Amino acid sequence: MRTPCENDYSLKKYAIAMDYRLSTIDSKATPKEQGYYFPPEWAEHEATWLSWPHKEESWPGKLQSIYSVYSQFVKLLTESEIVRINADETVRNSAITHLQAAGVDMSRVEFYNHPTNDAWCRDHGPAFLVNPNAEQKKVIVDWGFNAWGGKYPPFDLDDVVPTLIGKQFDIPVFHPGIIMEGGSVEFNGKGTILTSTCCLLNENRNPHLNQAQIEQYLYDYYGMEQVLWVDEGIVGDDTDGHIDDTIRFVNEDTVLSVVETNKHDDNYALLQTNLRQLSQMRLLDGKQLNIIELPMPDAVIYEDTRLPASYANFYISNKHVMVPTYRCDKDEKALEVIASCFPGRKVVGLDSTDIIWGLGSFHCLSQQEPKV
Repeated sequence: MRTPCENDYSLKKYAIAMDYRLSTIDSKATPKEQGYYFPPEWAEHEATWLSWPHKEESWPGKLQSIYSVYSQFVKLLTESEIVRINADETVRNSAITHLQAAGVDMSRVEFYNHPTNDAWCRDHGPAFLVNPNAEQKKVIVDWGFNAWGGKYPPFDLDDVVPTLIGKQFDIPVFHPGIIMEGGSVEFNGKGTILTSTCCLLNENRNPHLNQAQIEQYLYDYYGMEQVLWVDEGIVGDDTDGHIDDTIRFVNEDTVLSVVETNKHDDNYALLQTNLRQLSQMRLLDGKQLNIIELPMPDAVIYEDTRLPASYANFYISNKHVMVPTYRCDKDEKALEVIASCFPGRKVVGLDSTDIIWGLGSFHCLSQQEPKV
């Protein structure tokens, strides 16, 4: 569970002042204007980026207990791609010890001395866009990050991570200048973004922008053509309703949408609202979405707190789909449903019962770097 403390923006200000970009790209034109786009998660990866967990306040009383399954996650990733980890010198040796104990192939792991405030790389990590026809085939978008509406300062180290990665790899970096989190958006690979009003229209993100203006930023800096909106997130989600806990694209016209069957559960009506909205949507080609229902796990409660446990927070690697499980009778059903959507990948359940105490799971912890 994340806990507030003090904030300092000095590092981010310094990084932006550097205005790091390569001369091979027009920094005045948007990524979309230059033919760049954000690939879907199932497109081939060069690597997966992580930020090593080290913040005790995010998992009070449980930080040490998450490293075993986190290292299993890394081990699965290394079977089909490189794993790049943001970890400064104060935590690197500990990280290596845990990974080696899990039998991780360390030749497939790279560490970068990028200090972080927390572990949620989906939200503070780089958004990689590609244009296979350009001289510079890959760029980074460094959205502003304010720890989910300013809830958990400090976040100055997390906020600058994408720019540091751009500098490390000589990749141009765009700074849109607004708040955006990777977990708040889903992509179908054919020009469509799916997101939620409860998050992106929340006044704690970009209160100076209306819905149409936010959509324009999504078009310009993700290289997309369409934004589809649902209203609701799930109970216990401190991100104000990230889409990666509720609805996930599995191909260009199919989504997995979580549903609650217990009408007395607080999530029931919220998720039914999303289902109704999804059924009314049309893609760019006029098609309806193919909607596959994914069960919610039984409520996960720790220290009287309802946690945002969801099977939708899975991560797609080149070879696997890593799915959070919760020691629940519904785990096997959820794995079967997800496996039916990914016939070319091995679906693996990883126990997220301790990790979800941090209010996120494997998708929240990771960010893909596409191969181009």
